[in-house]
This record gives sequence, structure tokens and C-alpha cells, in this order.
Amino acid sequence: MQGTLRPDVSVGAAGVTATRPVPGSTGQDVPGRGRSTRYGRAMVSEPDRVPLRRETIVAAARELISTDGVEALSLRRLASAFGVTAPALYAHVRSKGDLLRAVAEDVFASLVVEYEHHAGEDPLARMRAQARVYIDFARHQPELFRVLFLFPPVLGPADVPEDVELPAATAAFAFAAGAVDDAVAAGLLGTDDPLLATLTFWAGAHGVASVLQLGLGLPPELEDRMVEEMLDRLLAGYRSDTAA
Repeated sequence: MQGTLRPDVSVGAAGVTATRPVPGSTGQDVPGRGRSTRYGRAMVSEPDRVPLRRETIVAAARELISTDGVEALSLRRLASAFGVTAPALYAHVRSKGDLLRAVAEDVFASLVVEYEHHAGEDPLARMRAQARVYIDFARHQPELFRVLFLFPPVLGPADVPEDVELPAATAAFAFAAGAVDDAVAAGLLGTDDPLLATLTFWAGAHGVASVLQLGLGLPPELEDRMVEEMLDRLLAGYRSDTAA
């Protein structure tokens, strides 16, 4: 599961450039000076310049976080990469918080797409697959994984600040919870509290993901076995008498 930038844009020492036409683009150049900055040339040749739009800014922010970390993200640095000043970005993003929110929304949407690939499987297989998707994303994109938890899902009536509430986070949780609900309805899991079971499985997956981010240097085979051990133990503990 890779959380990298879409293939139509790229962020690097040369700034933000197009590697293929951006869908819906007019092909017109965006005003910019193409000057040198502390991060290298702000732009390359005029035909390669990416239109300054919210989706390209979010994609560039996602790539920057993925490669350099959450702390490296700033509107000034992004603006420099696009060959503009920071105020030019405010027509598309309100603040750094708004940009992080948009990145999180994009990442949650990517997770849901991966979850949907397993929608036709039986409930227990879906639960396993979703846990692997979640953990693999944490392993391969640790910085983007951190961004997700700036915006936790809303699970019930709660006084959640407006700038923290993110429907995409709640939707991703609900999608994963659906597999648990289906497993309970099919008699595959024995519990009278599916929400508690969902939170327990999430805690297990998140715990494994957190351990694998510690840089312990574990062999990949041992990491994979750890994931399967967690899933096997939790599923065995919740297995209903009728499914035993």
C-alpha cells in the first residue's frame, strides 16, 4: 500500500513539475518567476509547469510529508516549489491545518479504496485483509500514517472541534466496522457488542503497526508472522461457539 503522490505531479529539487497532463487542465502556464530558491529551482521549463489548484497543492503536500516528514510541511516551502509566494496558496487552502486535513482526507480515501478491493470476501477474510492494508500502510508510509491521527473518527455524540472532525475518517472506520458487523450477523464472531469488538481489532492492528514503526530491524518474515499472530489470536478469542 503506497501513499505516494499521484503520477501526474512530482516534488523534488526542481520544484513541482508535471509528469503527464493533469486531468481537466487547460494546459495554460501558471504565472511564476522560475527563480532559484534554497530548495533548488522553483520551476523547470514553462510547458512543464503544474496549474496551481487545490488538488495539486494537496498532492504536493502529501508527497512532501511522505518523503521529508510532517514537520517539513509549510506553506512557504510548498509555495517555493510552485514558484509563487505563500499568499498565492491561500486562494486554494485556508491554512496549514486545512492542508493537513485535506491530505488526511486523501489518505483515508485511499485506504477505503484498498478496503473495497476485498468487499466480496467473507467477513473474516475482509477483517484480515483490512488489518493488513492498515498495517502495511503504516510500514511503508509512516509519516502519512501520523497525519491520519490528527483527525480521529467520530464514533458517537461528542464535542469534537470542527477543524478536527473529518467525515472521511469516520467513513473509513465505518467501512472496517461493517466487516465485524457482518461477521457477528453470520455467527462467525461471538459478541453482543460489535463496536467494542471493532475497537479491539483496531487496537490490535494499531499496536502492531506502532511496534513495526520503532525501527527494531526485525526480519520481514517475522513482521508478517506478528501480523498473522495478532489476527489469529484475536479471531480465536472472539470465535463463537457455533463457528468453533
